[in-house]
Amino acid sequence: MRPLLFLCLLAFIAPASLADAPDARAIMDMVDARDDGNNAIMDMEMILIDKQGKQRSRTIKSYRRDAGENGRDTESIMFFLAPADVKDTGFLTMDYRDVSKDDDQWLYLPALKKTKRIASSDKSSSFMGTDFTYADMTKRNLDYYDYTLLKEEEVDGHKVWVIQSVPNNAKEREETGYSKAVVYVRQDNYVVIRAVNWVEKGGKLKYMEVKKLEQVDGIWVGTEMVMTTRKGRTIEHQTVMHSRNIQFNQPLTDDLFSLRTLEQGL
Repeated sequence: MRPLLFLCLLAFIAPASLADAPDARAIMDMVDARDDGNNAIMDMEMILIDKQGKQRSRTIKSYRRDAGENGRDTESIMFFLAPADVKDTGFLTMDYRDVSKDDDQWLYLPALKKTKRIASSDKSSSFMGTDFTYADMTKRNLDYYDYTLLKEEEVDGHKVWVIQSVPNNAKEREETGYSKAVVYVRQDNYVVIRAVNWVEKGGKLKYMEVKKLEQVDGIWVGTEMVMTTRKGRTIEHQTVMHSRNIQFNQPLTDDLFSLRTLEQGL
């Protein structure tokens, strides 16, 4: 899945050694253009961990493909398979690259036999009780952010660029719920492997880390990702996401990415 998130730390003055590095926006353009595969099917597991360390596990089947003119849009649909309290819940996303169109998201709730469209004002809320928001489940428009290259460093032996990202309009801040961000971009493959989120309200930070990064059919995929919500030094909640059995270039039809399929299930 796309690296969902722009996240944040304290800003500081960039050293002179950055003079020859690409500018921050150019780096983020490469992140945005990176090949993340098409017509993908995968099994996912979400592990929710509360502040007492109690864990809940959810299993999911996920489908994603590029769509629209020149494949610039993204369609994705996922179905919760277990446990029983979330079984048959479905989530459909239409991620548009046209800035004049708001991304569409729908959540099907089987207990109510009802499909709920996620309003822009609700996209900063938690996705299914996880540390991810609905906004995290879509790709953000680069033009809505101002970028600053802060420094270069190493993470797990790989050189990274550290880039600060700040929303440049009130609508984006409100929709994402984030006031600013810092992302760590690997220089060899343009994958965001670490990020910190400054939450607009509540004085919280969200930390994202890719724990496992693997190549599947030549595509870099984060197969284990952790999102942690902190307030001060206290860990309030964590979500661990595992992706398995990843397959690209699968035959996915238009009918799959529809409200009808969302409500009928697999």
